[in-house]
Amino acid sequence: MMLRQMFDLPNYGWKNAFDELEKMRQDRNRLFGSVSGRPYWQTHAGVFPLVNIFEDVNNFYICSEIPGMESKEIQISATGRGLTITGERKIVSEGENVKYHRREREGGTFNRIISLPDDIQVEKIDAGYEDGILTITIPKAEAAKPKTIMVK
Repeated sequence: MMLRQMFDLPNYGWKNAFDELEKMRQDRNRLFGSVSGRPYWQTHAGVFPLVNIFEDVNNFYICSEIPGMESKEIQISATGRGLTITGERKIVSEGENVKYHRREREGGTFNRIISLPDDIQVEKIDAGYEDGILTITIPKAEAAKPKTIMVK
């Protein structure tokens, strides 16, 4: 067993095919961690609003978590197949001489662009904001709705 560990038997002289890829992955994580000031694996949404997108026969629906804002601070714009949610979330400072143990809530400007699979009726979009949840109902264009064809 000791010889196996010391001389990497039975692979003596042969490198694992994934050793170099693993080294590149570690180098990438180290690089991005040093640039951002935090470990690379620590990902979070930041000020990006999280969204669920789903559909039924007539509409697309977007539900987004945007807590701590008022409805007048959120702007929505739409085009043929896309929708943009824009706003700025302001986080009140806890004070000057505080030491954070964990800081996950982010403030700042966000701009979420959502592409939809079919054309939409821009003029009939409805949006509501209640308890930090933005709900958008987007009617599909008539050309995008399934048609029932009678066989004669």
